[in-house]
This record gives sequence, structure tokens and C-alpha cells, in this order.
Amino acid sequence: MASFNEAKTCDILDKSKVDKMMKYRWIVWGVLAFAYIIVFFHRLAPGVVKDDLINEFNISGTTFANLGAMYFYAYMIMQIPAGMLADSLGARKTVSIGVLLSGLGSIIFGMAPTIFWAFAGRLLVGIGVSVVFIPILKIQSVWFKESEFGIMSGITSFAGNLGGIIAQTPLALLVAAITWRNSFVVMGIFSIIISLLCYIIVRNDPRDKGYPSISEIEGINKKNASKSKINMGQAVIQVMTNPKTWPGFFIFAGFFGAFVALTGAWGNGYITDVYNVTKIQASNYMILPVLGLAIGSIFIGGISDKMRKRKTPMMIFGSVYLLCWAAIAFGGRLDTNILKVVLFTLGFTCSTFVLGWACSKEVNPPEIAGISTSVVNIGGFFGAAIMPSVLGGVFDKYSSTLGSVELYNKAFMYCFLSTLVGYGFVFLIKETNCRNIYSK
Repeated sequence: MASFNEAKTCDILDKSKVDKMMKYRWIVWGVLAFAYIIVFFHRLAPGVVKDDLINEFNISGTTFANLGAMYFYAYMIMQIPAGMLADSLGARKTVSIGVLLSGLGSIIFGMAPTIFWAFAGRLLVGIGVSVVFIPILKIQSVWFKESEFGIMSGITSFAGNLGGIIAQTPLALLVAAITWRNSFVVMGIFSIIISLLCYIIVRNDPRDKGYPSISEIEGINKKNASKSKINMGQAVIQVMTNPKTWPGFFIFAGFFGAFVALTGAWGNGYITDVYNVTKIQASNYMILPVLGLAIGSIFIGGISDKMRKRKTPMMIFGSVYLLCWAAIAFGGRLDTNILKVVLFTLGFTCSTFVLGWACSKEVNPPEIAGISTSVVNIGGFFGAAIMPSVLGGVFDKYSSTLGSVELYNKAFMYCFLSTLVGYGFVFLIKETNCRNIYSK
């Protein structure tokens, strides 16, 4: 029925404008994808320069973890404001300003004379990048069809994870060539350029370019749709008092917190200490879970859209993710070939959490998509903020009494427990069959 309505509507609308809209939306998304690459780069970069930072500023493992976590605390605190900005100020201005701030923060971090300024730079980066992803989801909700939301979330996550890949071996090579400080200054300059492109190219709605909206093209009427200004306070309360919102929050917290503790903080040390390899070789290992997350995000999002199910794929892939953490936490020193498979599979199945954004969007009114996804997004960055520090405490306490294998197994046990908690909330997900429950 939806396809019939879409065909009928397209006959009524100006076909040339429909075609232009369908092409231009990819330009809009492409620029925002570059912004999201910056987000992921800064998210995982500290793990590669861990030793440089510890030696440069003479800090402990816990302080290093807190320095990395500063990004996530800022990100977490800013998620509801990010949703409010996406729904009020709009994606164009929000992302442009945010990426500009992250660029300035990266430059400050790279030039920091003391650990205070390193924290300040990292905080500014976190504030800047925190307002990128939610506006991208908002853009997807108005430039792409509902049936495309799952796969587009996956493709967006894939693009972002390219930044995570850059923050592994490519960053290690760049640091070796021009030092860690200059590397972050270069990334800051690149960020400022992207912020300008966002402002020039991105538009909040197809109608801002004179194109028909995606709802007009699909011929879909929205319940409770209103052209009146959204009451942000009421919208936040509506989302937060909706019990269907919260399973996605805890899934993202449990799954992503464990993932970041590995790929963004302690994974490189784990590989170098337990497997006796160089930093660059360790970075090659850490590319595997990041690449797995990138590919898995597209695959799992696509499977979900094709099945017209959210909960079933989350249960299947979430189970495998839990098993991967069990292997790392309780398996001792794995054979290197097995380790590579486990790391890639861990990243691939971790991407189960991308469906949590779609679920959140589909159980709340479509006009507050930014706020509904931002609440779920807080969960992931709550987990990412605390888990590296939890592991840092383990390393500071037991590094002098335990061998490398036992030490990392003890630390990664907390990642397993974090994943187990997130997995339990999969069973509480509301199955939406890939449709907003407020839409006809």
C-alpha cells in the first residue's frame, strides 16, 4: 500500500524536483559523514598515543583513562542539548558550530603545555563532536524514508568508523612521522574546513532547497504532526517517561562501554603486553574490531530493515557479542589467529546497538526524533566514560602483582559484565516492525 501511495504521489509532484532531492540528499549526508569521521577519530585516538601521553605528562593509568573519558563525559552531558538543538536550531548550524569547536579543541590538545590544557582541549573536543551524530539522525529522518532508517544508521556508523580506523595504524604512522602533537593540530585544521563545508552545503529539510519532503514523496501522514514550535521541555519529559525508550539506553551503555574500553583505551596495551608486538602491529590488531563495527553496522541495519524486525537480530547478534567478550575475559592468551577472528567478530556484533537508535525513534513521536535518539545516545557515552576508568583502576591496583595475561583477563572481566547487562535489556525492546508507532 505504501509503495502504491508513493508512486501515486510522485506522479503528482514535479518529477525533476523529486530526482534532484534524491540526489542532493546524498551530498548532504556525505558532508555530514566527514564530520562523523572526525567524531570517531577523537573517540579512539587516545589508545594509540597512550604511552606518549603518559610519558609526556608523567601521569598514571587512571589519569590517562580520565583524560580519554573527558571526551565521553562531555558527550554524555550534551546529548539532550544536542537533541534539542537538532530539533530547534537545526542540523546545519548545530553541526557546523560543533565541528568548529572540536577543531579548536584538537589544536589546544596538540599544543597543550600541561596536563590541565590537555584536559581542556579534550573537553572542548568532546563538547564539539557531541552535537554531530544526533543532527545526522535528524537529517536522516527528514531526507530518507522510514524504511531506509535502519540501513542509513548502519551506513552512517560505517562512515564514522572510518575515523576509528584512521585513529589506529594510520595515526600511529602519522605520530611516528610528525609527533603526536602535530598530528592533533593537523586534525584540528581539517575539522575547521569540514565545519565550513557543513554550513555551506547542509540543509535541515528538503523544502529549504525547494524540493518536496520525503513524507510528500512517500504519501505518508503523521499522527500528531504539527507545524507549531516544539515545546522542548515537554518533549524531553515525554521521551524520558516513555518506558519503551530505556532498553536502547542500557544496551548502548553496556555494549559500547566495553567496546571503547578495548579500542579507545587499553586494547593497544593489551596486544603489546600480552602478545609482545610493536605499537604499529598492535594498532593493526585494533583495526579489526573497528572495521568489524563498521561492516556490522551496515549488515545488521540492513538485515533488520529486510526482516522488518528490530528485536530478533538484536538477540542473535547480541548473543555472539557476549560470547566474544567471554573468550577475551576468560580465555587466557588466545592463539593469534583465533584472536583476530574474535576481535573482528566482537566489533561486528557490537554494532547491534545501532538498532537501538531506530527503536527509540520508532517508539516516540517523529517530530521529536532528535530528542528521542539523544536520550538513548546518552547511554553509550555513559558506558564509554566509566568503563576505561574502571579498567584503569584495575591496572593501577594489580599491575605490580599480576602477570600480563592475568592482569588483562581480570580487567576485561568488567567488560564482559558490562556486555551482559546490556544484553539483558535486549529482551525488553519493543518490537516496532520497523515502523513508527505514531505513523499511519
